Amino acid sequence: MTDSSVREFKMPDVGEGLTEAEILKWYVQPGDTVTDGQVVCEVETAKAAVELPIPYDGVVRALHFPEGTTVDVGTSIIAVAVGDAAAEAPAQEPARAPVGDTPAATEAEEKKPEGRQPVLVGYGVSTSATRRRPRKGAETGAQEASAAAAAIQAEMNGQGPETPAAAGRPLAKPPVRKLAKDLGVDLAAVTPSGPEGIITREDVHAAVAPVRSPAAEPEAAPAAVAPTPSPAAYDTARETRVPVKGVRKATAAAMVGSAFTAPHVTEFVTVDVTRTMKLVEELKQDKEFTGLRVNPLLLIAKALLVAIKRNPDVNASWDEAAQEIVVKHYVNLGIAAATPRGLIVPNIKDAHAKTLPQLAGSLGELVSTAREGRTSPAAMQGGTVTITNVGVFGVDTGTPILNPGESAILAVGAIKLQPWVHKGKVKPRQVTTLALSFDHRLVDGELGSRVLADVAAVLEQPKRLISWA
Repeated sequence: MTDSSVREFKMPDVGEGLTEAEILKWYVQPGDTVTDGQVVCEVETAKAAVELPIPYDGVVRALHFPEGTTVDVGTSIIAVAVGDAAAEAPAQEPARAPVGDTPAATEAEEKKPEGRQPVLVGYGVSTSATRRRPRKGAETGAQEASAAAAAIQAEMNGQGPETPAAAGRPLAKPPVRKLAKDLGVDLAAVTPSGPEGIITREDVHAAVAPVRSPAAEPEAAPAAVAPTPSPAAYDTARETRVPVKGVRKATAAAMVGSAFTAPHVTEFVTVDVTRTMKLVEELKQDKEFTGLRVNPLLLIAKALLVAIKRNPDVNASWDEAAQEIVVKHYVNLGIAAATPRGLIVPNIKDAHAKTLPQLAGSLGELVSTAREGRTSPAAMQGGTVTITNVGVFGVDTGTPILNPGESAILAVGAIKLQPWVHKGKVKPRQVTTLALSFDHRLVDGELGSRVLADVAAVLEQPKRLISWA
């Protein structure tokens, strides 16, 4: 079988600028027949879970990575025998935990001409010269892992590994190198006992035993600095360690970047929303809203859109490179949604142009898709202003952090029955607290106050929607 009869499908960039994705589930195994467009696996990026279709017909020859592995964009994840070679393609073992790029993927990448990275159909991305990020650990560790993998592969092919003298460093598998690093053992000082001079785990433990033995240490020797304990050294009964990846990793990076880039200002207002709550109940009975999700968030979203229409300068972004303020003549309204994978902020495109029933339909679709974990990366890009409804958790309000690239975010607190002065008398009324955070480079105190006041005015007197919208 020639190399040209095996196609290597690389991890595509399923969003704009994403660098890695985690393989959640394989739908095929080596030996399975696949067709063009068939979904072969599900991956989770920093933004969403996405199913990947294979772009050609053939027989699966190998899966290069197991489920749960985070793979860089541009790395081959599955090999497929195509054409006449598909009938004779032998099934290989399922993927094992990677130690870098697999030999098959590396060989295929070297023989393929350079060009555009593979891109999932429906998610455009321009040709990029972005280099792949090194994996966790120092660059030297990655090079050592690749060299060790090549040596082991050579041994499997009957060629025998290089001797330590020829290679210029001791031979050891990546897990053994990590063990030696965690224990503070210099592999160059370890006597190998494995075949062809490969250092084993037992060799490392044997080398570290004399160092840790009190009898072997001179009494006058200075105290050695203890190596940093590995995660495995912690008490698992008292602590749980969760890898930071996927949506949580992206959210953390975005929030840190936003908090330390845009100067945040937050203003608060407490408002009587009794009339808004009555209008919600009326709309639920309206035939025009049959089958649509009608709740307070719908009218709050409409109130914010009205406030933006009256104060368009709040709907802007800061272009640091060009030193310009970019005022948007459209509103892509972001809605913060808590999902099993973490907080995501999909947005309703051109929300400013939608009628109230259309906005209700878009909100319902957005929430349902987010809860199912099927929000596309495109739905989370290009937002201009965001709403976060912390009131669903019974929280009065908060100081929300801006979604990166946006100018404002409105936090909505819990709506509660409270004593309120209404028409000169204290009465029980439905009351909530709103908090508006904004980028003070773009929005000064006056503009931010006008926007928040307009939102509160609409929620207090919903009839303003008719005259202001």
